[in-house]
Amino acid sequence: MNPAAAGLAGWRERAARLPRETRDTLFHLAVIGWAIAPHFGHLPPWCSALTALLLLWRARLALAGAALPGRWVVSALLLLAAGLTLATERTLLGKEAGVTMLVVLMALKTLELRARRDALVVFFLGFFLVLTQFLYSQSLATGLWLLAAVWGLLTALTLAHMPVGRPPLARAGAVAARAALLGVPLMVLLFALFPRIGPLWGLPQDAGASTGLSGTLRMGGLAEVAEDDSIALRVRFFGPPPPPDALYFRGPVLSTFDGRVWTRLVPTVPVASRPRLELATQGPGLRYEMTLEPSRLPLLPLLEMTPDRPGAAPRLPGWLVLQRPDGQWQTDRPVAERLRLQATAWLSFHQGPRQPVPGLVDLLALPAGYNPRTLAWAQRLHARPELAEADPRTLAQAVLQHIRDGGYTYTLSAGTYGRDAVDEFWLDRKRGFCENFASAFVVVMRAMGVPARIVTGYQGTDPQPQDGWWIVRQSAAHAWAEIWQPGAGWLRVDPTAAVAPDRIERGTRLPLPQGLVAGALGRFDPALATRLRNAFERLDNRWNQWVLNYSRQQQFDLLRGLGVRAPDWQDLAHLLILSLAATALAGAAWAWWDRHRQDPWQRLQRRVQQRLQTLGVPVQPHQPPRERAQQVRARLGERGEALAAALDALDRQRYRVGTTDRASQRAWWQGFARAARGLRGLR
Repeated sequence: MNPAAAGLAGWRERAARLPRETRDTLFHLAVIGWAIAPHFGHLPPWCSALTALLLLWRARLALAGAALPGRWVVSALLLLAAGLTLATERTLLGKEAGVTMLVVLMALKTLELRARRDALVVFFLGFFLVLTQFLYSQSLATGLWLLAAVWGLLTALTLAHMPVGRPPLARAGAVAARAALLGVPLMVLLFALFPRIGPLWGLPQDAGASTGLSGTLRMGGLAEVAEDDSIALRVRFFGPPPPPDALYFRGPVLSTFDGRVWTRLVPTVPVASRPRLELATQGPGLRYEMTLEPSRLPLLPLLEMTPDRPGAAPRLPGWLVLQRPDGQWQTDRPVAERLRLQATAWLSFHQGPRQPVPGLVDLLALPAGYNPRTLAWAQRLHARPELAEADPRTLAQAVLQHIRDGGYTYTLSAGTYGRDAVDEFWLDRKRGFCENFASAFVVVMRAMGVPARIVTGYQGTDPQPQDGWWIVRQSAAHAWAEIWQPGAGWLRVDPTAAVAPDRIERGTRLPLPQGLVAGALGRFDPALATRLRNAFERLDNRWNQWVLNYSRQQQFDLLRGLGVRAPDWQDLAHLLILSLAATALAGAAWAWWDRHRQDPWQRLQRRVQQRLQTLGVPVQPHQPPRERAQQVRARLGERGEALAAALDALDRQRYRVGTTDRASQRAWWQGFARAARGLRGLR
């Protein structure tokens, strides 16, 4: 036996020797720790540390068989926790403070497990604690984790209702699983038919959501986002999918530069003089559906260009959504929940004023004293004879050609830049990510007198769809530029395409650093990690679409499928009431049948009683086998010793550690019946 197997066998042997109370207490503490663990990511550090110490302390007391601390100790710890909560959250009310105190109370209550009543309080606190996790995350992974927590709590509750003997954990777990499965039909019924005022999980916010894009841009900012491989959005098209180089999802448009950070435009001219969207589309529109993950930004990164037109603009009940003059779709509040929407985009379009307007002067501004060498370089380029009178499109092509021929490198590890970041990138290092190229390009174009701005968002999708949905990850975060051309308006120019054309034309992204597990899987099988990730993401997408996004419309669609022509709330309520009534009748019938069916042990006892009475041994239904054995010896003497010994064996079999199966009962009865027939023959 190898050392690992020997150690596991030794651990099991030691666990089997533990007293039942110690074993059950340790199991309860493990379940409590499992239920609390998801909260550790958003609890104050002191709360996580205090909770862990309390659970470990209680486990040590259980192993040592020591007395529990007095009520004064527990009260002092409670006051300490309340004071720390007040100092951390500035209140004892609200979600954060309430969850913090609930976790502490759960841990403190384990120090008072003196009676069954205390255990029941801990169990039901645990169920409530499981519910509070959905205030932070509703992902499939969270659901699976908490499903295991609920099963553990039900198992602990089952153990508390088995006071006699030492029932195995596996037996209690099986009973808990069966009890939970019995409730599944009712759960599905309520899920499908219970009226929805809003989305199922509309109120909670997913604390695990990545921040993704930002409302500002600095050198290296998008590179940090691009190292995150989590999902930003999913999209599917009602028609052939566009090529990768057409998949631009428009996010924040940034026009003001202070030398370090790009931010949203701060206009210096009256509203009437500012550039308007003036969107003109060409050709047929492309209908698409999008599931957007929480972003914490008040915007929708829609496909370029999605216009504000009836039938094309996104519809989000309960949200105020508008399109800004720069083409960005803005919401009235940060997107802190998963959203699902449909819209129509036109991939061929023109936007912006065709003739000069006073507001374009804001798109020429550059901070004084920053990046002097790049500004001088741009002036020398513009002074070339062939470019002196060139239009913005021609000047942009000259700058892009410089990028192609200038020895630039597209990389996520460009390092940090100093005060004159554009000078360092454009003329010295020549290493950067998309925001470096877009920032330098816009600065150069403005230095040559061309209005320009930066657009951030996402570009491209995963190479293959999953369940018909194309996945856009945070690693697809991108920055590109727009220049203003007289007679044409704003034109998209992507400097990244000049240095890394595969990034735009094929959606090929730079490889991301892998963690320990992913790296090991990659070395074992390069495609295994990708397959596992894709499989989980498919399940997660189905969870999102079928569970979290289950809505009133889908309820009405269900009624239509059942034959209701024009379903409304009244039809839904009638069907729910009828279904609940049918479920209640079925439950009552099952309870009646269960009450009247015979326990195998009771049936065996009745058969033994009848057989003994035929031998002249009067026994009562309530008497256990050992008392019946005494009656046999008193009535039959030595002739009945074999029969009495069989009854003593049955008594030991009934109350031994473990369970008595039907096969052993049948074998016992056969031996008992043979002995009884022998006695009848003697009579």
